[in-house]
Amino acid sequence: MSRPPVPFTAAGVARGLARGAALSPGVLAYGVVFGVLAGEAGRSALEAVLMSALIHSGSAQLAALQGMATGPFVAPIVATILLTNARYVLYGAALRGCYGAAPPAGVWPSLFLLGDGNWAMAMKEHEQGRHDGGFLLGSGLAQFVPWTIGTWIGHATGSAIADPRRFGMDFMIVALAAAMATAFWRGRASLAPAGVALATALAVHAWMPGGWTALAAGLAGAATAWMLHDDES
Repeated sequence: MSRPPVPFTAAGVARGLARGAALSPGVLAYGVVFGVLAGEAGRSALEAVLMSALIHSGSAQLAALQGMATGPFVAPIVATILLTNARYVLYGAALRGCYGAAPPAGVWPSLFLLGDGNWAMAMKEHEQGRHDGGFLLGSGLAQFVPWTIGTWIGHATGSAIADPRRFGMDFMIVALAAAMATAFWRGRASLAPAGVALATALAVHAWMPGGWTALAAGLAGAATAWMLHDDES
């Protein structure tokens, strides 16, 4: 049985831009932080902006900066980026059920702009019965543009923000993760998957810190939710 087609409209893009604008100031500030750190690590403004435009992931870009500081070897840096961004495999799998029937010409650019924040928004949008592939693209643009602009601003201002932690900017990823968890909380039904994911994250982080933590926690939590749902059906 084929899936019903999913529209991809300008109205959906506009709605995504409007909803994603709520995250834009925070994304801009986080981009500024990365720009400052990239400058301190000896990266040029062009290199920093290209990293934000092509990698488009704060955690992976910070890990890449650390890798560049240890040596000129490309393969370990690429592997670190792929591992840190492995959670996007799960994000894409989750979005398949929402936008799998949308036009590929719209979906593929949208997936390039996929981030933690607009993934959560797109899932919530679909859950509330609004099925327009343009939303994912619009909400992604609302993050992509301030992220790259913020990177350039941070690199240009340089030492004006000597210690980003003074402004709480190092807490942004934690705050975003907490907001996403709150949005998807379903009461008691979420306790077991969340508990398993937390225990898995702590165990993997103690054994192998880095990108494996988020990937393993996501897989463990999703598997737990699937098993519980299967038992109830």
